[in-house]
Amino acid sequence: MPRRRPVPVSRHQLSEIVAAHVREAIMIGKLRAPDFVRTEHLAAELGISATPVREALMILHSEGAVRWEPRRGFRVLPVTEQDVTDLFDVQAYIAGELAARAAGTLDDSEIDRLAGVQARLEAAARDHDAEQVDRLNHEIHRTINRASGSSRMLSLLRLTVHYVPLGFFGTVEGWAEASAQDHSAVLEALRARDPEAARAAMSAHIGNVGRLLLDNLKASGALTPDAPEPGRPQDGDTPAPRPT
Repeated sequence: MPRRRPVPVSRHQLSEIVAAHVREAIMIGKLRAPDFVRTEHLAAELGISATPVREALMILHSEGAVRWEPRRGFRVLPVTEQDVTDLFDVQAYIAGELAARAAGTLDDSEIDRLAGVQARLEAAARDHDAEQVDRLNHEIHRTINRASGSSRMLSLLRLTVHYVPLGFFGTVEGWAEASAQDHSAVLEALRARDPEAARAAMSAHIGNVGRLLLDNLKASGALTPDAPEPGRPQDGDTPAPRPT
């Protein structure tokens, strides 16, 4: 059987992939303030040219994750407890609203299917299979979010998820158990066609996951104090360099 050719990745897609890689490294403390991200070193580490790396760092500059300093490069900015709390507060609100809307659209057969996925997720959690838990967890959330019929709000949720270190959750103590336990209340609310209960259950679940991540990051020393750095510019105060 002929081998498939790899799907080509555009420079824009590659920049987004690099941005996600650096974003996660900053969130979990692999890259920490006030260190610089060396473009050439990162390009060599990832086996790519420097151009998509520079473009990725400009994306992160616009988000406030790094700061461009003329003639010096891109410096990592602190991640604080308030940053993580804000991120999950926003995500909990949006995910809760999507679940409330899905309560009026999901039919019994689809809820039965989700219950089956949940049963497999709980079994995977008991087996300490974090990869399987992650896959099944994604399937449940994706189904509920899409059932809401709210494409614009779903796009907003995806923006917040960009900042969540999804690949790191398998190492967070209690995460698999939270995914196994918290979904039961969500599914019960969906089956009861109760939007308010679905909203509350989903918001509580996201908040719980956020607290687990926050506790893990605090224990690992990945976070910096919430007090702002003296002279730290606000987003957009320092223009990023033009791509070359």
